Amino acid sequence: MKIATIIVRVLLGAMYLFASVSYFMKYMPEQPQMTASQSTFMAGVMASVYLMPLIKVTELVAGIMLLVGRTAPLAALIIFPVTLNIFLYHFYLGPKELPMVAVMLLFNLFLFYAYRQKYLPILSK
Repeated sequence: MKIATIIVRVLLGAMYLFASVSYFMKYMPEQPQMTASQSTFMAGVMASVYLMPLIKVTELVAGIMLLVGRTAPLAALIIFPVTLNIFLYHFYLGPKELPMVAVMLLFNLFLFYAYRQKYLPILSK
């Protein structure tokens, strides 16, 4: 279980770190063609000006925290809303990438399970 936790933690951290660094370095791999609903959604996100940089900074910080390891339980909590939003975006707007995004969500849920003992003090009286 410990080795699986390390593998999942490093993979999830690397995915988020790569996604955020490629955004800030303006290196974006070839983007697939977006549908009309995806374009509308992304236009709204970009129109807010602050939202995409905020998401990418959150991904960067959580990715580093996941790779460090000591702060992984906190990073799993911080990155979960981003992971869930990415999953729901692909579930409703772009099902082509859904399997990879579902794996990211499963990785995050697995980390919740693996670190459940760390979360108990939060949930207790």
